[in-house]
Amino acid sequence: MDAAQVIESDGSGRQASLAEIAYDRIEDLIVHRILKPGADVRMQELQVQIGIGRTPVHQAVRRLAAETLIQIRPRDGLRISPIDLTRDRRLLQLRRDMDRFVVRLAAMNASGNTRNQMLHIAHQLRSRRAEMELEEFNTYDRLLDRTLMDAAEEPFLDRTLRPLHTVSRRIGGLHFAEIGGPEALLTTIDRHLDLVEPVLRRDVDAALAASDRLIDFADSMFDELEAKVDPALLDVQLGTFGKSR
Repeated sequence: MDAAQVIESDGSGRQASLAEIAYDRIEDLIVHRILKPGADVRMQELQVQIGIGRTPVHQAVRRLAAETLIQIRPRDGLRISPIDLTRDRRLLQLRRDMDRFVVRLAAMNASGNTRNQMLHIAHQLRSRRAEMELEEFNTYDRLLDRTLMDAAEEPFLDRTLRPLHTVSRRIGGLHFAEIGGPEALLTTIDRHLDLVEPVLRRDVDAALAASDRLIDFADSMFDELEAKVDPALLDVQLGTFGKSR
C-alpha cells in the first residue's frame, strides 16, 4: 500500500490520508512562521520536522506550491513564499465573497453532525477565551472553516477557499505577534463567535453581516502591518541582503 494512502483521524471526525496530514502539519509551520516567509528549506528537512515520509510530503508540497504558499525551485530546493501585503489584502477581498457564499449555504443547510461540531467549537471558544493562545485558536479556526464548508455541502470549496484562509491566518499571526497582542486575539475570538451563533440560528442575513465584520477586522490589520512591521518579517531574504551589505 502507498504510504500516502494510509489513513488517520484529522481531528474533525473524518479520516485523512498521510498526504493530507502532511499538508496540515506543513501548513501549521507556515501559518505560525516556524517556516519563516522567504526561508529556504529542503524536502528532507520537512520530512524530519513533521515526522512523515517522502511520498506524502512530496504530495503535500506540490499542493502547497499550487496554492502559492511554497515555491519549488529546481536544484535549489524549496522556498516558503514571502508575505506580500498588497497581494494578501487583495486575496482577502476574494475571501470575503467566497466566505459569504459558504456562510449563506451553511446557515441554510447545517444539520446533525455539522451543527453539533459548531456548537462544540462555540463552547470551546467561550470557555477558553481568556486563556486561549494563538496556536489553540488556530486549531479551532481551521476546524470551524472545515465545518462550515461541510455544512455548505459543496466539496469544490475546500481546495478553493482553504488557501485563502491559510494566507489570512499567517497575516493574523504576524499581526498578533508584532502589533495586536492578546487584545487582538480576543477580538478575533469574539468575531468568530458572532459568526457561529447566527449560522446556528439559521439567520442568513445576520450570518452574512457577521462574516463581513470578520473580514473587515482582518482587513484593518494591513494598514498597521504596512506602517510598522520590519520588512524582514515579511521576507527573511531582505534581512539576509541587509546583513550582506
